[in-house]
Amino acid sequence: MSRARMSRPTAATLVMLALAASTGAAQVPSGRQAVEALEFEPLEFVPPVPERHDLSGVTVLLLEDRALPLVNVYARFRGGYGLFEREWYAPAMGLPALLRTGGTTELAPDSVDQLFEFYSVQASFATGGGSVSISLNTVTEHLGVALDLWSDLIAHPRFDPEEIELWRGRELEGARRRADDPGNLSYTEFNRLMYGDHPVGWEMSPTDLETGLVTPERFREMHRRIVCRENLILGVTGDVSWEEVRPRLEALVDALPRCPGALPEAPAPNIRRGGGVFLLERDLDQAFIVMAHPVSVRLADDPTYFAATIGNSILGGGGFSSRLIGRLRTEQGWTYAVSSLWTMPRRYDGVMGATTSTRPDAAVPAIRLMLETMSEMRDAPPTEAEIRTAVDRVVNGFAFNFETPGQIVSRMMLYLAEDWPEDWLEVYARRIQEVTPDEVRRVFADHVRPDEMTIMVVGDPERIGREALAGLGPVTVIRVD
Repeated sequence: MSRARMSRPTAATLVMLALAASTGAAQVPSGRQAVEALEFEPLEFVPPVPERHDLSGVTVLLLEDRALPLVNVYARFRGGYGLFEREWYAPAMGLPALLRTGGTTELAPDSVDQLFEFYSVQASFATGGGSVSISLNTVTEHLGVALDLWSDLIAHPRFDPEEIELWRGRELEGARRRADDPGNLSYTEFNRLMYGDHPVGWEMSPTDLETGLVTPERFREMHRRIVCRENLILGVTGDVSWEEVRPRLEALVDALPRCPGALPEAPAPNIRRGGGVFLLERDLDQAFIVMAHPVSVRLADDPTYFAATIGNSILGGGGFSSRLIGRLRTEQGWTYAVSSLWTMPRRYDGVMGATTSTRPDAAVPAIRLMLETMSEMRDAPPTEAEIRTAVDRVVNGFAFNFETPGQIVSRMMLYLAEDWPEDWLEVYARRIQEVTPDEVRRVFADHVRPDEMTIMVVGDPERIGREALAGLGPVTVIRVD
């Protein structure tokens, strides 16, 4: 495992400065010169490595931490809404919530809630496009009862019909109110425009929530396909040893059936190409702008990936030091926040672009300036100072990826689930520091095409200016029910 290095003054440097100060020597540096004259020797930071165990084919990562009488347990199941057809979208999305609130075969939902409250147990249930993540936090003295209850929720869910209907009602209300938030609306409609009928572009709709699609039987079928032994990776951190936790983890693993079959492969998206300007009309005091086009740079141990990462930070992903902030906010005063985006999945293409909100009359000038700033990065390499600033953001934040045992174990679980190199974070930190200005210019020249951007604008066309907007290209009006 590679080592992150920090520094401290050497003993010789401190002694030299102390002696020189006591003699009043004229050549002794002071102020800024004294600081710059300091010499440093490296301090080594070596992140702890979790223990690895095997329970009937299930990998378990354990990292003891006796600082507090607390234990955290993590379960990650491969499988999520992004792997199934649209008719299974609602059950797959709702599965984690109903695991928590739907009770167990032996306990009603309110009984589970009472036990969680009595024993001060905290649990979270979440899903992404390709996985379901579940965690448990409890004091050490209650680990036995907490882990048994948590395991029962995972392995023997009830999927109480009343709880399903409550969840369905909340989702219906959220779907009805989605258009009330113009910022969120701009992203959801842009994703729908770019990705079409693909999980990235899906949003929950009343059609997904028809009563026949969210029955207890359909939740059980989704549970059967995802929550099974071959899909599972476990992690444990805190005030517990392997000997103490192993029997209860074995009970969880034994309670899970074998998977009925391999999970479907995640479908590759057919991302929209060709550019264009799209207007979603809303009577607003702001204009919301999202723009992007497909790019073929993918997450990999490849110079192009690292150059794109640094380039995106310089363009607009690096906060106040980025060019887009400097141009649109500092120089023009058009916006409070503007950022670039560059997604780089491992297995299929991502998108590159930018987003902001501004007053309506500044919308078109802001779009032009954003496109111009992207073009500048195609034509000339960034400065060495810009590269150093972007790299320093990564390197200086390196240790924060290892602040807690939970971060370390969760990250390792992700790498195992996604079949990434286990030392990926350290490879990333090292390769980022090797990026050169010309590599950044080259990746922008090869992959960034400002004239092919698909541009979404949400706002009032009269305040924005219909003619000004048409100056960007033919405008297509989008209708959202």
